Amino acid sequence: HVQLVESGGGSVQAGGSLRLSCAASGYTSSRNCLAWFRQAPGKEREAVAVIYTRGDSKYYSDSVNGRSTISQDSAKKTVDLQMNSLKPEDTAMYYCAAVISAIPSHCELRTAFSVWGRGTQVTVS
Repeated sequence: HVQLVESGGGSVQAGGSLRLSCAASGYTSSRNCLAWFRQAPGKEREAVAVIYTRGDSKYYSDSVNGRSTISQDSAKKTVDLQMNSLKPEDTAMYYCAAVISAIPSHCELRTAFSVWGRGTQVTVS
């Protein structure tokens, strides 16, 4: 079955950088949506960056656009989120999520993401 395992979270001072990594396994499709979501206490889970693995189309939320880069290594089945110029409001639990065997429009649908990792905490002070 499909598994997603996040790593790379931690505590950092405002203005710093972190690189989150998600290792995916258990599927063979090359057409997938892989995404990073985040959820802060008392707030809804939001998508911050999404990549369609066939063709490399990317989406960023307004909150991280210009400060973050999502990238994939299709051979290793990893998707990374490089976050720069971190702000205290970036503090949240960050989750990797996937839509396997997807069409591009699936990447726009929060409800289409059916596979989730356990999350990694990012704290910016």
